[in-house]
Amino acid sequence: MSDNTVTDLADLGALAAGNAVAAEATAPAAPEAPVRTGPPAPLREREVDAQGRSYATGRRKDAVARVWIKPGSGKITVNGRDQEVYFARPTLRLVINQPFEVADRSGQYDVVCTVKGGGLSGQAGAVKHGIAQALSKFEPALRGAVKAAGFLTRDSRVVERKKYGRAKARRSFQFSKR
Repeated sequence: MSDNTVTDLADLGALAAGNAVAAEATAPAAPEAPVRTGPPAPLREREVDAQGRSYATGRRKDAVARVWIKPGSGKITVNGRDQEVYFARPTLRLVINQPFEVADRSGQYDVVCTVKGGGLSGQAGAVKHGIAQALSKFEPALRGAVKAAGFLTRDSRVVERKKYGRAKARRSFQFSKR
């Protein structure tokens, strides 16, 4: 039997394996990657303005929040008022503080934000989204933890519009048989 004659599937497998071994033996060795020492470099750069603040925009429903964070004592100001005054419900304040809880940075950053549009619940969600974005810009190492919690993604759920011929978005007018 010659070197390239194939009479059986086993011969084909042996021929293919032999060619692969020969190709590996003749191929030049790939250069090794350089070995890094020290802490891993962050994938993104830190984005801070001249005042040492990081800015981001947060959105939820019809609300848009402009958020600035800087290192401080943990004071959160919304539209010039303290968070306890603006968001009276404790659940809304809990929503706003979620990004800091996930990143283990509660009480370490001051937040100044202006929020417009929507209701209080949508505004709280917009502020949360903005804080998460600004936190990941201020400390790029925290991006993974904040992203895993789902705070960097804009919640795209909005109210469905009312259609013509309907009482509400989906509710029909009451049917009358007679």
